[in-house]
Amino acid sequence: MNKKLRSAIKRMVYSGKFDFLSDKKYLELLFFAHLDRKLDWGNLKTFNEKVQWLKLNNRKEEYTMMADKYAVKEYIAGIIGEDYVIPTLGVWNYFDEIDFDTLPDQFVLKCTHDSGGLAICTDKSTFSIVKAKEKIEKSLRRNYYKSSREWQYKNIPPRIIAEPFIGSNSKAPEDYKFITFNGELDTVMVCKGRDVGHPWFYFYDKDWERIIYQHPELEKKDEVEKPENFDVMLKIVERLAKGFIHMRVDLYNVSGKIYFGELTFYNQSGFDTDITYETDLAWGNKMNVPF
Repeated sequence: MNKKLRSAIKRMVYSGKFDFLSDKKYLELLFFAHLDRKLDWGNLKTFNEKVQWLKLNNRKEEYTMMADKYAVKEYIAGIIGEDYVIPTLGVWNYFDEIDFDTLPDQFVLKCTHDSGGLAICTDKSTFSIVKAKEKIEKSLRRNYYKSSREWQYKNIPPRIIAEPFIGSNSKAPEDYKFITFNGELDTVMVCKGRDVGHPWFYFYDKDWERIIYQHPELEKKDEVEKPENFDVMLKIVERLAKGFIHMRVDLYNVSGKIYFGELTFYNQSGFDTDITYETDLAWGNKMNVPF
């Protein structure tokens, strides 16, 4: 299909014009717009395709709590301990409830119910409360389920939490995203550059050997240094991913101190156009989906 036409379809979908569609029909349309191929429910082979099946058929009540950025903290503490959980400085239903005088000079505001609804403050003297309010309140009005049809987000109560900023020298920490299949680690996806507006992703295996999974133009030639306590990170990931067909476990490692980030049930919501088709197929082969 023409690229411009597919882009137009995506804009219409994300603007809510197709909210009336069933989850199945909605995902078929969005999958085609993103990946330029039909979603054949009777012959699902790739990772992106199988994720769509999971979104429709793998729905459990506890997933809502596990996707809630506030509620999940107690769950994580019960499995790996409170030391790995970033403290919560406050939780609010509305932005105007926040008393900024009680917050430290550096902090992060996050919406608990979506992806991307955050505001980072590395210096209170230059932090724009007006801009933060605009962004956070826009996220509070958004039901992330509607745009992705990821069921676990549907009933999360929209709230705001504040956490300490765990980066250093006003620089956001590197984000280690562990992609697992059937409870076993496949890949560590390291995200760099998000704080400067252009993230790059680097893929490594558990032995920290570089893997080329993306289209060539997206692969950076430099390398990422293996983090301290990487073996501990692997053990944490194994415990959190146990029993799941697919799970992405996000961790931070700041000078050897490990923090839990979040759990993601469906990496890129199954619309990952950065990876090659060969990667898409290889990941799909590793997923034991019970059709």
